[in-house]
Amino acid sequence: MKPTLLILAAGMGSRFGGLKQVEPVGPNGEAIIDYSIYDAIRAGFGKVVFVIRESFADAFKAKFDPILKGKIEVEYVYQELDNLPEGFTLPEGREKPWGTAHAVLVTKDAIKEPFCALNADDFYGYNAYKVMADFLTRSENQTEYSMVGYKLANTLSEFGSVSRGICDVDENDSLRKIVETVKILKKDGKVISVESDGSETELTGNESASMNIWGFQPSIFPVLEAEFVTFLKNHINEPKSEVYIPSVVFDMIQAKKASVKVLKADSPWFGVTYKEDKPYVVEKINKLIEEGVYPEKLY
Repeated sequence: MKPTLLILAAGMGSRFGGLKQVEPVGPNGEAIIDYSIYDAIRAGFGKVVFVIRESFADAFKAKFDPILKGKIEVEYVYQELDNLPEGFTLPEGREKPWGTAHAVLVTKDAIKEPFCALNADDFYGYNAYKVMADFLTRSENQTEYSMVGYKLANTLSEFGSVSRGICDVDENDSLRKIVETVKILKKDGKVISVESDGSETELTGNESASMNIWGFQPSIFPVLEAEFVTFLKNHINEPKSEVYIPSVVFDMIQAKKASVKVLKADSPWFGVTYKEDKPYVVEKINKLIEEGVYPEKLY
């Protein structure tokens, strides 16, 4: 059974266009998301599921259906604020989505096979899809999940600080925890973490960073549902509260209900964190085309 690619794109807003997730970076107007799907198809994924908002579904389908028809199975799932478990009602004034755990949960009826969940607006590189597809295809353990770890130095911006989750792994490359580090930057040729009090800690740059590319079995869905219900009971009236995939996964690791293998892909990662990042991303894409990694015209 081929694994499924789950693309989290509901945070793209109600307007389709002009947003960083669909910002043209390729020579024919391709966005990062186009390269993601291209890589997933050749890595062995059999289906792509988009989590989007219904308000821009028509525009989304108009873009992707023609180019993906006959290449990969496509399904769309809508993440709406009022998509809540029985017994809960959307609080007045809530505008913020419920978080990535909810975004994955809404796909439970669309995904029955092992799957990889990732961000719509990040470039992960072919090798990331390949190691993930291989892992999901061969793994038969319903409680063994995975994630791709990236070399920290390769995930930084030239134009400001970034937040990164740094992986703490054991000798078997199993994830123990992710340490959220909120201000990491390049300074004088070094990788520096700046603490809240202004003090600086030098990092090696070789640390493994989580860029939110996760591999799951369908066994995650009942857990997500239970966690989301608990979250709503405690936080439903907090307008900015969200529930995230990593927190659910760590609870499972600590309770010994799941393990997470950190996969090494040796892939480039880049995204448009700052407006100034776009020319850099365009340059990187053009270089990959020159090297023959991608054709000049994807589809």
